[in-house]
Amino acid sequence: MKRVFFDSVLLIFLINLCFSLMGFCHTSKEFIRDDFPRNPQFVFGSGTSAFQVEGAEADDGRTPSIWDAFAQSEKNKRGVDCCDGYHKYKEDVQLMVDTGLEAYRFSISWSRLIPNGRGSVNPKGLQFYNDFIDELVSNGIQPHATLIHYDLPQALEDEYGGWLNRKIVKDFTAYADACFREFGNRVSYWTTINEANVYALGGYDMGIFPPGRCSAPFGINCKSGNSSTEPYIAAHNLLLAHAAAARLYKRKYQVKQQGFVGFNIFIYRFVPFTNATKDVIATQRAYDFYVGWFMDPLVFGDYPDIVKKNAGLRIPSFTTEESKLVKGSWDFFGLNHYITAHVQDDSDSLKMKQRDVSMDACAKLILDVGGPSGEFPINPEGVRGSLEYFKQHYGNPPVYIHENGQKTFRNASLNDTSRLKYLDSYIGSMLEAMRNGSNTKGYFTWSFMDLFELFSGYEFSYGLYYVDLDDPNLTRYPKLSAVWYSGFLKGGRTNTQEISIVDKDPFLHSKTSYASYFDE
Repeated sequence: MKRVFFDSVLLIFLINLCFSLMGFCHTSKEFIRDDFPRNPQFVFGSGTSAFQVEGAEADDGRTPSIWDAFAQSEKNKRGVDCCDGYHKYKEDVQLMVDTGLEAYRFSISWSRLIPNGRGSVNPKGLQFYNDFIDELVSNGIQPHATLIHYDLPQALEDEYGGWLNRKIVKDFTAYADACFREFGNRVSYWTTINEANVYALGGYDMGIFPPGRCSAPFGINCKSGNSSTEPYIAAHNLLLAHAAAARLYKRKYQVKQQGFVGFNIFIYRFVPFTNATKDVIATQRAYDFYVGWFMDPLVFGDYPDIVKKNAGLRIPSFTTEESKLVKGSWDFFGLNHYITAHVQDDSDSLKMKQRDVSMDACAKLILDVGGPSGEFPINPEGVRGSLEYFKQHYGNPPVYIHENGQKTFRNASLNDTSRLKYLDSYIGSMLEAMRNGSNTKGYFTWSFMDLFELFSGYEFSYGLYYVDLDDPNLTRYPKLSAVWYSGFLKGGRTNTQEISIVDKDPFLHSKTSYASYFDE
């Protein structure tokens, strides 16, 4: 009889195989789980988002989000079924238990919970999230919920332009209220908006993310939009919506529920392309435009001076009341970090009559993107440098690494040693930052399983678990990285020499031979 792949026996066997051999050795320094504080001071987890994992896009009253429309019309790659997490959530939670996750980051689909964007709550959507959260909690896994992960209800986009209209603040706050009310007795960690800076840039400047708005010559395949103004307008409303929801939580729920509300941004580690003064200055300017654009209002109450100067009248101004609302409207920040970018001065861009956010920053970004395999180069200094930047520039606030992981081509190979080595290096670098005083509270790999990715559909993956899309059951298979992460979380020790030993074991190289190894 064949054993089902996600059976805990399989993981236990692999963990014993890999972690009984030798001691753990980080690429530079040795570390184990006990070198980090324990929950609630610090948690290790993994994450996904609703549109990327749930599937069931038209089931039980769910209506389309802007990501549905974008995935079909712009990328011609649909998220239908995905991993079918909507129906397989109990199996997935058991996988989390087997892996040893202490926390799980997920998002709530606004259009599943409140199909029209406003109004009554959908009972079946409510039941799903109640059941899912109960399953997490009953298995000792701490839920970390995100309210919006690029998936604004299409109804609100059609009605008034979504994030380009100030009406969104009221509707988002009402949606957040429903989530806090229904789930806050079990969810203590709330993130209002995922990657707000990428949301504004990708969705309204370059047009490469939902809702795909942009204008020439800045965007790609632009059909509607204005790259010079709309990113700033959307960003302003994202900040106001977050602040209004956070204020509501603090006023109405926090004392009783004892939870926390935070805000998430994407962060590169920026380094000068050369030692020339102009590149050093441009590097700070890049931080101001890509990070300070959101962080400065949240910490200091206003946009950075250089952002206001270069954007001019194209960027909205905060009223005194808005500034007070936004400033301090957080308990923590979530950072999504993957790669490093070198910055080269491009001051000549200010001379152009048409400008977008990138030109306002007058800095060219040279991304550290790796080779033709699609994998990110392993540069663990990126996470340490990012955490140090937050410590130095924003008063060392509580920070969670919400996303960090290795990109590979999506295939059936389970022998993802590059992902294993990436996680090893970046977790070790994070520990160094914490030992240097960083107020880091948790780390989540991206992603728990292979998903429908925002930028690449099913071409690339980040998962600890492979999902067989050709199998009607969408069976999950643990990759070598899942085995490594599980062993680390459970106190095991590995080293790079051990990795090479496992590499030589043929049953790890394909799902077929892997499966046959466990035939009875």
